[in-house]
Amino acid sequence: MQKITPFLWFDNNAEEAIHFYTSIFKNSKIGNVTRYGDAGPGPKGSVMSATFELEGQPFMALNGGPHFKFTEAISLFVSVDTQQEVDELWDKLSAGGRKSQCGWLKDKFGLSWQIIPSVLGKMMQDHRAGNSKKAVEAMLKMNKLDIRTLQQAYEQKD
Repeated sequence: MQKITPFLWFDNNAEEAIHFYTSIFKNSKIGNVTRYGDAGPGPKGSVMSATFELEGQPFMALNGGPHFKFTEAISLFVSVDTQQEVDELWDKLSAGGRKSQCGWLKDKFGLSWQIIPSVLGKMMQDHRAGNSKKAVEAMLKMNKLDIRTLQQAYEQKD
């Protein structure tokens, strides 16, 4: 087991969430699933906890009841290389959820995601005068990030 693994608390739909996430990411799998028995607080046979992987990153999920909800204070950052990846992940993860700005969205379970082109990180680390600032200014005007628009802003001459 990995030393640090994100642990996601769901009300009662952890199994649905796990299947949703593993259907979106290509390199994914469901691991161990523990189900409630006769004595558990959840319905008999429903998922109590489960492990799963998305792109090789392990996660744990729990059906823990309605006590806690996801907030934007934590998000899953997904680095992608192409606009096709941005578009596909944005559309699939935001279905039934809520789109926000700067590449952020909430999925239908309330979990926040950032779908960020890897080239944006390179642009933001560029110390040449004004280049990274222009890319950031362009990003702040977007919901789903558009690589071509970011590059055009970044390369714009004064």
